[in-house]
Amino acid sequence: MYNIQLIMRDMGKTRFNSERKQMVADHLIKRGITEQKVLDAFLKVPRHMFVEDVFQDRAYDDHPLPIGVGQTISQPYMVAFMTQVLQLKGTERVMEIGTGSGYQAAILSGLVEKVYSVERIKKLSERAENILLHELKYKNIVLIVGDGSYGLPQFAPFDRIIVTAGSPDVPKTLLSQLADGGRLVLPQGDRYSQTLTIVDKKGDEFITSYEGGCVFVPLIGKYGWKE
Repeated sequence: MYNIQLIMRDMGKTRFNSERKQMVADHLIKRGITEQKVLDAFLKVPRHMFVEDVFQDRAYDDHPLPIGVGQTISQPYMVAFMTQVLQLKGTERVMEIGTGSGYQAAILSGLVEKVYSVERIKKLSERAENILLHELKYKNIVLIVGDGSYGLPQFAPFDRIIVTAGSPDVPKTLLSQLADGGRLVLPQGDRYSQTLTIVDKKGDEFITSYEGGCVFVPLIGKYGWKE
């Protein structure tokens, strides 16, 4: 006798695998994501697990989607672009500011040594913990609830820092936690439109460059936007 639930689960898995491959081909490769290990990470991570059930049919579209409490999961291309801009080698300790759904942390998990991810909204952090640590069994992700604009000085320095929320400027608290030779990537601008800003640390010098426009939810915190 056939197990209907198992059959339906396998059908869903096959469907999502196909949609994930299509997403990588259409929305990442065609738009200039060239780093193979980044593409491989996107082929492995099940984005549909990080979106709410009502949005399952849109999980692999190239759009941000609501995840509750006024927050979103970023569009796949922007996650891929920011990940590629980090220029990861595989041995990095990375701090992510803004866990959100946990999708960016999942992508990073397969590309670096360790991910420390900070989220100010406890409900989102707990949901991400359930998906990342309990369902998907990632072993190199540490989740912390707190004001991400402070960073995590207790775990610093970090080889890479990625901020997945828009900030009015680059918080000095985060720059102070960047290792020599490290890189910080952050959307900088007003609440509604930002420029993707890259800061490289070379000794005592910080070198800033820019990678085009983007739109993220605001970084709320002492060294970001006021709530």
